Amino acid sequence: MALSTDESGRLAGLLTSHVDQVTQRWTEVVAAQLRGRLSQTELRQQVQELHRALVDALGKGAADLAAEEATELRAVLAELSRGQARQGFSAAETATGVFALKDALLSVMEADQSAGTLRDYVAFGTLVDQMGLFTFESFVRTRESLIADQAEQLLELSTPVVKLWEGVVAVPLVGTLDSARAQVVMERLLQTLVDTSSPYAIIDITGVPAVDTQVAQHILKTVVAARLMGADCIISGIRPQIAQTIVALGIEFGDIATKASLADALRHVLRLTGVETGRRQPRREA
Repeated sequence: MALSTDESGRLAGLLTSHVDQVTQRWTEVVAAQLRGRLSQTELRQQVQELHRALVDALGKGAADLAAEEATELRAVLAELSRGQARQGFSAAETATGVFALKDALLSVMEADQSAGTLRDYVAFGTLVDQMGLFTFESFVRTRESLIADQAEQLLELSTPVVKLWEGVVAVPLVGTLDSARAQVVMERLLQTLVDTSSPYAIIDITGVPAVDTQVAQHILKTVVAARLMGADCIISGIRPQIAQTIVALGIEFGDIATKASLADALRHVLRLTGVETGRRQPRREA
């Protein structure tokens, strides 16, 4: 439902002629809802900016929030939503900051009988509802974007690629290896192989709780991709339980070297590169 030209003009006039009362009551209602999460100064600035954008949109003849004349108002609402989403506010708290305008309008209209009728209040409330819903939707989009970014960061943190020795890098995997994480593992490993010019890579699955056919396929794809880059891969962390599971599932690693521990894998690579890995014998007393 859109405002008529007369309703739009009356709302603009009410907001302009009672600016102090509206912003004061608006700020008070939002402050009571947020319980000190924002300072009075920050709240008043937000309310005043929304008030200014709303009056400007109505002054240009905006009949509803979707109108072209309300472009700046939508931008202000979207920026408010993004800011509060990043600060940890809930969607309800963010939308409440807009819906509180209804209380402010009701307070002014009750005090000044010439400010408008009940029909006007219902029409004004419809526009405020549109603003609140737009704020809610903008908040949700921002939160979804933040969650996606955080999930990507966690994936990168959970798949570190470390340099163990000159020409030797390792990927210690911990937790379940799904398709999304396997893709990150492959990309980070290949990039590290390029950056370090390493001919050997160790994929350590000590921290992987279980190896099924899907996990094995992900590991094999990573090994094949590394070989295409000119690097040999060694899989370490093959515990007895995992070895039994691999045999029971009929999974074959072919000519890929496998070791029981990361230390064994590193010793294997160092022997391949000609580095002495023998343990020092204890010195005998003369």
